Amino acid sequence: MKSIQLVTRYYDAFNRGDIEGMLACLADDVVHDVNQGGQRQGKALFREFCEHMARCYKEHLDDLVVMASDDGRHAAASFTVNGQYLATDEGLPPARGQTYRLPAGGLLEIADGAITRIATHYNLNDWIAQVEGRG
Repeated sequence: MKSIQLVTRYYDAFNRGDIEGMLACLADDVVHDVNQGGQRQGKALFREFCEHMARCYKEHLDDLVVMASDDGRHAAASFTVNGQYLATDEGLPPARGQTYRLPAGGLLEIADGAITRIATHYNLNDWIAQVEGRG
């Protein structure tokens, strides 16, 4: 199914650190719902988010499973985030190169061959416990 291929291509680009490859999978007016955060709209804000994340975190997704609705308009992804906290992110614990491993997922909407909405979900409290050495 084309939706599964599109979402897989998006996450493959993520794993390569290829922001341009990720952007190529998105609609110009993409809506990005940030885990336990706000909402961004458009490729420019999505790019800023990705650049910020690349400064603060080094992440790779494993165990990727992608599913899509029969009509291809909705997709979901399940994965494990393996990461390293590189630089302190505002409002979060200090970074000291800590590593973490989190189960996570994404909910995506698709139209006209592009991802129109992405919402990523993970347990922030679990992440905080891990980087503080309590997890």
